Amino acid sequence: MNKLSQLGKLCTISICMIALLFSGCSEAEKQSNLKLWYDAPAADWNEALPIGNGRLGAMVFGIPDHENIQLNEGSLWSGGPSRNDNPNAKESLGKIRELLFDGKYKEAHNLANAKFITKISNGMPYETVGNLRLNFAGHKEFSNYYRDLDIENAIAKTRYTVDGIEYKREVFTSFADQVIVIKLTASEKGKISFSAGMDRPKPSVVSVTTEGTDVLKMNGTGADKKGKRLPKDAKAIKGLVNFQSRLKIVPEGGSLSSTDSTLAVSGANSATLYVSIATNFVNYKDVSADENKRATDYITKAEKKSYEQLVKDHSAYYQKYFNRVDLNLGVTDSIKNPTDVRIKQFSKGNDPALAALYFQFGRYLLICSSQPGGQAANLQGIWCNQLTPPWKSAYTININTEMNYWPAEVTNLSEMHDPLIELVKDLSVAGRKTAKDMYGAEGWVCHHNTDIWRICGPVDGATWGMWPTGGIWLSQHLWEKYMFSGNLDYLSSVYPAMKGSAEFCLSFLTPEPEHDWLIVSPSISPEHGPKHFSKGVNIAYATTMDNQLVFDILTKTAQAAKLLNEDSELVQKIEETLPKLAPMQIGQHNQIQEWINDWDDPEDKHRHVSHLYGLYPSNQISPYENPELFEAAKNVLIYRGDPSTGWSMNWKINLWARLLDGNHAYKMMDDQIKLVGRPDSPKGGGTYANMFDAHPPFQIDGNFGFTSGLTEMLVQSHDGAIQLIPALPDVWKDGKVTGLRARGGFEIKSMEWKNGELVKAVIKSTLGGNCRIRSYSELSLESEGDLVEAKGANKNAFYQTSEIMKPMISDKAKLKGINISSSYLYDINTEAGQEIVLLGK
Repeated sequence: MNKLSQLGKLCTISICMIALLFSGCSEAEKQSNLKLWYDAPAADWNEALPIGNGRLGAMVFGIPDHENIQLNEGSLWSGGPSRNDNPNAKESLGKIRELLFDGKYKEAHNLANAKFITKISNGMPYETVGNLRLNFAGHKEFSNYYRDLDIENAIAKTRYTVDGIEYKREVFTSFADQVIVIKLTASEKGKISFSAGMDRPKPSVVSVTTEGTDVLKMNGTGADKKGKRLPKDAKAIKGLVNFQSRLKIVPEGGSLSSTDSTLAVSGANSATLYVSIATNFVNYKDVSADENKRATDYITKAEKKSYEQLVKDHSAYYQKYFNRVDLNLGVTDSIKNPTDVRIKQFSKGNDPALAALYFQFGRYLLICSSQPGGQAANLQGIWCNQLTPPWKSAYTININTEMNYWPAEVTNLSEMHDPLIELVKDLSVAGRKTAKDMYGAEGWVCHHNTDIWRICGPVDGATWGMWPTGGIWLSQHLWEKYMFSGNLDYLSSVYPAMKGSAEFCLSFLTPEPEHDWLIVSPSISPEHGPKHFSKGVNIAYATTMDNQLVFDILTKTAQAAKLLNEDSELVQKIEETLPKLAPMQIGQHNQIQEWINDWDDPEDKHRHVSHLYGLYPSNQISPYENPELFEAAKNVLIYRGDPSTGWSMNWKINLWARLLDGNHAYKMMDDQIKLVGRPDSPKGGGTYANMFDAHPPFQIDGNFGFTSGLTEMLVQSHDGAIQLIPALPDVWKDGKVTGLRARGGFEIKSMEWKNGELVKAVIKSTLGGNCRIRSYSELSLESEGDLVEAKGANKNAFYQTSEIMKPMISDKAKLKGINISSSYLYDINTEAGQEIVLLGK
C-alpha cells in the first residue's frame, strides 16, 4: 500500500477521504455491505466475478498478468430452429396407461422409451462465446491486491501494485449501451501496456481477425449437435447461430499496434475497451439478423459517450431496480474479512450481513441475467464457460427454471419476470403441435426440459423426461405475476397461454381404476421413483405433484376467465372437473404421499420434494385451513433431512419458512453458506467463493431460491393475509427491510423489528381494497382509529384461497397435531395510493 494510504489510517477524516481516492483496498471499501471482495485473483471460474446486462454476461478473473474475461451472449446456443416431438406416442397412449394401471411399471418404462421419448433432439446446449485475454508483461509479481464486485453499482474492480505503481481495472456490462466496458488506469502516466486476444474452446472453429490497429473480431457459429441417448441414425441439428465478438481499444496516449489476431497498447496513460457481442438470432423460428452489423453498431453508439457518462447511465439503469429493496440484518466484525473467508466461517460465527448480501446477490443476478426483451435466465443464468455445459445449461422446468423466478415479484423485480413470461407464451404456441401429435390432446404441452428453440417433446429418457406437466408448472407464473400487479391488460395478454394449459389438462386427464379420479397418466414425480421400482424406473400415474399442478391451473384459469368475462363454457367444464381430481393423501408414516399409493420410504433422502409443491410455491397447504396436511408436509421434510444439493437446500429454506419455522429455515441457510469448490472444502452442495450456488456444479437456481426463501421468512401473502415476520429466526433479533411486495398490489415500504418483535411497518396499497394483516405481535395504527379484528373470509379478491379437496388419511397414520404461535388478525380498508403505518404495542 502506498505511503498516502498508510498515512490515511492515522490522519484526520479529511485526509482519509483523500487517501480513499488512491488506496487500492481501503477499509471503507472492504466493509461495504454490498460488495463481494477478495485479496487474491480467481483461481478458477467458480471464483471469477459475474457481471451481466440480461443479454451479455462476463466472468472477470482479476488476474494481474493474464486477465481473462470470459464472455457470453444470451442467444448463442447450439443448433437452430427445430422440433423434437415423437408422433409414435399417440398410438401407444392407451397401452401405456393399461400397463401402469396393471402395475407393470418396468414394461411401461420401456414402452415410454421406445414410443414417447424423442428420437430427434434432446435439446440444445447454451454455449460460451469464448474469452477475452489481456496480457500484461511484467505483472506476474504484485502486491496490495484487491478485487471486488460492487452489486450496488454492478461494477467489478481489480487493483494491485507492481514496482510501486498502482494499476486499476473497472469492468461492467452496460445496461444502457449494450456493451462491455473496461477501463484500465495506472497511478503514473505512460504505464498502461498490454496485448489483447480472443479465443474459444475447442473443438469450436472461429475466425479471429483485426481491423486496423484498434479493432479485434472473433466470428463463429454455434455447434451442430446430436446429443446423447438418440438412435444411431439420428441426424445432428445444424448449428445456425452466427456470432461476432468485437473489441475496440481507445487509449489515452501511447501507441496501438496489431497482428493478424491480436491488438497491443504500449505506453498509454489509460485505455478504454469496448466489447460488443451479437448473434443473428431474432426469435426461436428466425435466425436472419446480421450479427456483424449489430456488433459494430453497439460500439459505434457507445463510444460517443465519455467513460463517466457510460458509468452513470449504466448505474442509473441498474439502480432503478436494485434500489427498490434494502435489507439490514445487522453488522458484525466478520464484514472485515474477504468474502470467501466469510462464507467459510459463516456456520461458526455470527455474520448476519452475509445473509443479507447473499439475498441481495440473488437480486443482482436476476437483474443481470433476465431483462425485458431478452432470454429467460437459464440453468446458469447467463454465465457459462463451456460448449457443452452440465445439463446443457438449458431450461429444466421440473423445478429449476421456475425457481429462478421465485424472487421476481416478492423482491420488487417484476420486470425481470418478463422473459420467463415470454418463454411460456412461446411454448404455448410451439407446444400445441406436441399436444396434438403426441397425445391427441387440445391445448399445449411441454415436458421437463426446453431450450431457446422452444422444444416441447420429452427428452433424456423416461427416467427423467416422461413428465407432461412442465408447461403446467410454468403457467402458474402467468397468474402469479398478475396476483401482485392486478393488471387486467397483462392478464388478458397471458390468458391464451393459461387457457391452453388448462385445455390440455381437461383433454388429457383420464380416470384411474380404483377411485375413478381424473388423473395424469403417464407421468413421473420429477426424477424420482419408489424404492421398490426397478432402478431407473420412475414412471407412474396420478403423482401428487401432478394432482396439485392440475388443481392450480384449472382453478386459476377459471378465475382469470371470470375476471376477463371470457369462456363461460370452459369455466363450467373446469368447475365440473375439479371435484373429480385426486385429493392429497397422508400415508402410514404421517407424510404427504408422493404417489397415489403409499410407497414413501422414511429413509429416502432424495433431493426432489415435488409433492411439497402444494406447500411452496403453491398455497394449497395451510396451518389455518388444513393442519393435517401442514403436519404431514413437515414430516416429509424431516424424513428427507437437511443436507442435499445446493438448489434443494434453498428450496427447503422456502418450505421451512412456509412451515413458520424460522430457526429451521436459518439452519438450511447455514448449510447452504459453506465454502465448497476448493481442495480443502467439504463435498456436496454449498457456495463457491464467488457466491454462486453449488449443486455441485454451479446452478443459479439455488441463489434465487435463497433470496425468495429469506423473503418468505420476512413477509408472506399467500394464505389469506399479509403475514409480517412469520418465520423470523432467533439470530436476527433486530432488523429492517424496505420495498418487499405482497399480493394484491401491496408494498411493504418499510418494516422494522427489535428483539424479534415488530416495531413498525409502513404498507402502501397501490390498488386499494381490504388489507388483512397477520402478526404475532399486537399492533396499532399510527393515525387515529383502532385496528379492526378480522373475521371471516378476506373480502379482497386477491386473498381468496381456493378450497382443496379433503385429504385422505391412512388408517395407519398417527398425526400428533400442530403447534404454531398464536397471532393477531386485522382488517384495514384502503384506497389506491394510501399508506398505512402500523406500530407494535
